[in-house]
Amino acid sequence: MPHVITQQCCNDATCVSVCPVNCIHPTPDEPDYARAEMLYIDPATCIDCGACTDVDVCPVDAIVPDSVLTPATARYAELNARYFDDSTRTQYRRERVARERSDHNVSSVGPLRVAIVGSGPSACYAADELTTTPGLDVEVHIFDRLPTPWGLVRYGVAPDHQHTKSATKTFERMASRPGVFFHLGVEIGTHLTHDELLAHHHAVIYAVGAPADKRLGIPGADLPGSVSATDLVGWYNGHPDHAGHTFDLSTERAVILGNGNVALDIARILTRDVRELARTDIAGHALSALAGSGIREVVVVGRRDPAHAAYTTPELLGLAGLRTEVELALDCPAVEAEFLQNEIDQTACSPTTLKTQVAEELALRPAGGATRRIVLRYLASPEEILGDDRVRGIRLRRNEMLADDNGQSAIGPTKITEVLECGLVVRSVGYRGRPMPGLPFDVERGIIPNHKGQVVDPGTGETQVGVYVTGWIKRGPSGVIGTNKHCSIETVTCLLDDHTNGRLTPPTRSSRSIFDLVQERKPDAIDYAGWQRIDKFEQTIGQSEGRPRAKIVEIDGMLEAAATIHSC
Repeated sequence: MPHVITQQCCNDATCVSVCPVNCIHPTPDEPDYARAEMLYIDPATCIDCGACTDVDVCPVDAIVPDSVLTPATARYAELNARYFDDSTRTQYRRERVARERSDHNVSSVGPLRVAIVGSGPSACYAADELTTTPGLDVEVHIFDRLPTPWGLVRYGVAPDHQHTKSATKTFERMASRPGVFFHLGVEIGTHLTHDELLAHHHAVIYAVGAPADKRLGIPGADLPGSVSATDLVGWYNGHPDHAGHTFDLSTERAVILGNGNVALDIARILTRDVRELARTDIAGHALSALAGSGIREVVVVGRRDPAHAAYTTPELLGLAGLRTEVELALDCPAVEAEFLQNEIDQTACSPTTLKTQVAEELALRPAGGATRRIVLRYLASPEEILGDDRVRGIRLRRNEMLADDNGQSAIGPTKITEVLECGLVVRSVGYRGRPMPGLPFDVERGIIPNHKGQVVDPGTGETQVGVYVTGWIKRGPSGVIGTNKHCSIETVTCLLDDHTNGRLTPPTRSSRSIFDLVQERKPDAIDYAGWQRIDKFEQTIGQSEGRPRAKIVEIDGMLEAAATIHSC
């Protein structure tokens, strides 16, 4: 029986290297990888060896035999198979691409000391690559301004996606290796400077993500009741920066602007039965607020048609899990729907048309007595958020699909507008990075300018010795958790090449002195053992409530838990 990759695929492609018959694609060295929604197993070549199902290979348990697929995951067998129906991918079945680690001859160079700023996926993948490079004598110091590690896995992944959060198993293995040290609750630019990091390390990798939200730029965007996805996601995930926010959920209709995966996450959380959410690690304050929510309809607004929606097909299929709770409807102009159906008939194996088919199938399923509704509205752009004292509605302009001069799909505005009454507008139009003290910053793109991960001075084009970036601050907010692995490998490859060729400046301060400096500047900084005490406390309290964990959302509470030796 062939194996199947399902919705929680993290795309880190560890499974690719263990497959003896090359049946998992796209691989990181194939063109499709950068834009792939997930990885796929070719049922025609899978030999059912089970090598890809080991927990050390797939930490999120996304790979299963087709015989154990459930009604909620059955569609993934077709999704995997249809990926290989494209004639351009038939070569995948006969070609085997070498994926050996580059030989940097690091054993002959001497020890390497690296600081990593941030502790999310891109930071952890970079540390993992450094600490598994054969022959490398490396010491890695990981800094994060929060007392808790794992970044967006803890604070960005939706609470009802617990399998996805299992990606931290890989990070925990990395953290347990000799020579890896965590300094949590330490902010670079506040407690330590960039120059101090360079004085203590051969190299510094910034993996600080993209924590700011893009501006919407329309009238009314700052009205009370118009909120950013960053704030709302951080609130229900218990991020200390957002836990104190309050949101008025008394309205019957909420509108989400943008239809990427984050938008679907928010729509799902706003409409889910709180009894289901109570079995997740959602923040307690959010669970209480959602229990009293008056929201009965969430409209998710996208500028393009269903075939070109920003969400992925797996994320859309995730809505199928709400079949008894929430009605799903599509709102798309009829003329476009006819065009899309013709497109489906002509190119049935295209991922974009499969995305359209899945949306239509979910919309046509029986509502089953659902009391709440999600409307996926396409071909509409916001023009103005309406209201005097707070949000009362939104004006949308209808778009039409066009073809640009190169034959690529594009959108154009029509003269048709509509006002939609609502009391809550969530702006989910993207993220952007923030400047870091002492580093250049590309304001337009919201990233630190770099070449393959090495920071570049935009004025001179020269690289900054020993300074690197990875993750969203390097390439912008794209991809999923596992995409950061190959982004980080590229950065570490560049760093190790500089180390091998003597281009890094040796630290002028000792390894011991970094611990002393942290103790002096931030006496309550938390090491990895401190985080493990927080982790154990949260899990213990959560298990008593039938939940995976009960998150501590206040910094003081985290510090207290980190300092406590638990007897339970």
